[in-house]
Amino acid sequence: MFTGIIEEMGVVKAVGKTLRGCSVAILAKTVLDGLKVGDSVTVNGVCLTVVGCDDAEMKADISPETLTVTALGMLKAGDPVNLERAMRLGDRLGGHLVTGHVDGVGTIRSRVQDGDAFQITVEAAGDVLRYCVPKGSVTVDGISLTINDVTDRWFRVTVIPHTARATTLGIKQVGDAVNLETDLIGRYVERLFPGHQAGSQAEIKIDRDYLQKRGLI
Repeated sequence: MFTGIIEEMGVVKAVGKTLRGCSVAILAKTVLDGLKVGDSVTVNGVCLTVVGCDDAEMKADISPETLTVTALGMLKAGDPVNLERAMRLGDRLGGHLVTGHVDGVGTIRSRVQDGDAFQITVEAAGDVLRYCVPKGSVTVDGISLTINDVTDRWFRVTVIPHTARATTLGIKQVGDAVNLETDLIGRYVERLFPGHQAGSQAEIKIDRDYLQKRGLI
C-alpha cells in the first residue's frame, strides 16, 4: 500500500527486453535507503517488485500485463520517474490509500497556468472517470491529487509549485500519457451498495450528486 506522496524522482538508467516483458534499472537515492530485494516501489504509480538494488540503483521486472495496461512501456534511458516505497504501519497518510494497481492510461489534454500553480486536464476512459468526483482523490503517475472538475471525458486537477518541482508533472506536456489509479474506497462503496450486480458496469454512477443525496458528503 502507498500514499501517493512521491519520495523522489529517479532516472531510468536502462530498459532491457526479457522473455516475458522487460526489465528496468533506475538511478535513485532516497528510496534505496533500507531497500531490499522483494520490496515494493511504485514507479510512476505502478507497483513493481525490486529484483536487485545497491547504493546507486534499483532494478525491477515489468510483466507483459503491466506493459499492456500502463505507460511503463514508453520508458527509455534518461527518463525521470516518480518513486515511492510502500508505506509502513504508523506512517502518516499524507495523500490517500493507493495500491499501485493502475486502472488505465490517460492523456494530458491541456495545461493552463493558474497563478503560481497550473491546472492540467486529463482525458480518460469511462471506467476510470466513473470513480472520479469533485474534491475526491486520484493518482496521476503515482501522485495523489484532488479532482477539481470531472466530465464524462476528462477530469481536471491543480498542480502546486512543490508538486511541480518534486515530480514529473512539472515537465509533462500536452499529449503525454499518464498512469491513473482511482480512489480505492470508491470502488468498494460501489460494490457494497444495494442493487449492484457482479460484472455490471452501468447500474450506478457514483458522482457528487449521488453521494450528497445519500448523506455521504
